[in-house]
Amino acid sequence: MLTTLMRTTAAVSALILTVSIADAKPIRWARSADALTLDPHAQNEGPTHTMLHQIYEPLMQRTIDGKLLPTLALSWKLTADPTVWEFKLRPNVKFHNGEAFTADDVVFSLTRALQPTSDMKGTISFVDSISKVDDMTVNIKTKGPNPLVPDTLTNTYMMSKAWAEANNTTTVQDYKEKKDNYAVRNANGTGAYKLVSREQDVKTVLARNDGYWAKGTIPLGIEEVTYLTIKSDATRVAALLSGEVDIVQDVPVQDIDRLGKTPGYRVNIGAENRTIFFGMDVGSPELKSSDIKGRNPFADLKVRQAINMSIDRVAINRAVMRGQSVSAAIVAPPFVNGYAKAMDELPKVDLVAAKKLLTEAGYPNGFSVTLNCPNDRYINDEAICQAAVSMLAKIDIKVNLSAGPKGPHFNLIQKNPPETEFYMLGWGVPTYDSHYVFSYLYQTRSGKDGTWNAMRYSNPDADTLITSLTTDTDLAKRNATIAKIWQILHPATLYIPLHHQTLAFAMKDTWDIPTSPENRIDMKLYTATK
Repeated sequence: MLTTLMRTTAAVSALILTVSIADAKPIRWARSADALTLDPHAQNEGPTHTMLHQIYEPLMQRTIDGKLLPTLALSWKLTADPTVWEFKLRPNVKFHNGEAFTADDVVFSLTRALQPTSDMKGTISFVDSISKVDDMTVNIKTKGPNPLVPDTLTNTYMMSKAWAEANNTTTVQDYKEKKDNYAVRNANGTGAYKLVSREQDVKTVLARNDGYWAKGTIPLGIEEVTYLTIKSDATRVAALLSGEVDIVQDVPVQDIDRLGKTPGYRVNIGAENRTIFFGMDVGSPELKSSDIKGRNPFADLKVRQAINMSIDRVAINRAVMRGQSVSAAIVAPPFVNGYAKAMDELPKVDLVAAKKLLTEAGYPNGFSVTLNCPNDRYINDEAICQAAVSMLAKIDIKVNLSAGPKGPHFNLIQKNPPETEFYMLGWGVPTYDSHYVFSYLYQTRSGKDGTWNAMRYSNPDADTLITSLTTDTDLAKRNATIAKIWQILHPATLYIPLHHQTLAFAMKDTWDIPTSPENRIDMKLYTATK
């Protein structure tokens, strides 16, 4: 059934029939940053999902073109009760330790993913209960009719209940509080690769699971995966050119053209389902990092508008991204249901008008603030922040840049209360629906919603509309509600969108691995081309 995933090359499609285990080769794969954890429910973060998808599996996943594909669930349907979805599970699936995959594991995994310390709880907050019908059937009851239940489950991984209980890891790692559990560095999934060794932020080794349930229908042409974390752009590219690694997923934009013209190498380029932006604390009475006391400049719409029209996105695209981005004015990429081109029209850069707005807001001399930025997560993330610092200085906003690794950076955003007042974030949308953007980034922060809303923004009217999206089965009405929510949120300039990210994968020409909108590589789908 996985043959629909084969959107690689015509040669790969043919190889499905001819590749054998004996033909398989190892691959060495380099990225700028590691998975944050191997606990499958602890972090909803791109590189973490990319790693976990090699080891664990969800009930269904997406093909490169965004279609839902049966994985651990063979089929799903809405029952006569509009709040109950039935999932028929794939038989004869084994976990890496030999245990059989059953409905008990699904009930356990989904219940675990709803725990307070889980970063996946927001994606399935609509769940009321999960019940076992028989060994191969599970029912998910929602709090109201929800037409998008299957779309939300593509990154919610299935764990072995028995393994978790035996290793005292039934509780999800509390990543924000730097807590630990057995699943952080150990794994037991149903996926195509087994964990061999793990050295955080250095190297992870995976070995092919020769008992994988889809063996014979997909290539499984990679026998061993060595995942290397190489933070330095120059070092990562040098490792590819020297033969130390076979593929680099995070290609520095300044090296794309050179690598593409180098004999023996290829670069594949494509759009990512992700937008990069700045967030601001709009809710606190005062910014601790600012020289303005007793007031919060970000709380004023005119200040936010001034910042928005001072960021020269075209210049960032040209000078920082070397053309490898699509400048943006909305925090939803074009892949997403609810995206409107009209909202993605760039504001005109106008420093005179921006200064006027700051003066009208009561900040004729500007103000100071600290910008938190990752330096190992997004393409040229720190360089983008440096460019923005220079642009904001032109309207007398004095920005102190604090850049660091993505783990601590994300902690600043996710802590409750957040420990950042101005920050960079990138957001991908695996459900391909605006609700995922609203519920994580705009909804009032609670135990389950708004977990990445570090703006301290709260709008009860918007919250009510956002919540209604999880129960409205009339798609036309639901899309009208999505448009209404955007009409509330977009003019408020709560985030400063920068661009929709473009991806480049560079590799030896013995491999031809395409980019995907989710910036993920499923190693089970590929084999060496020569």
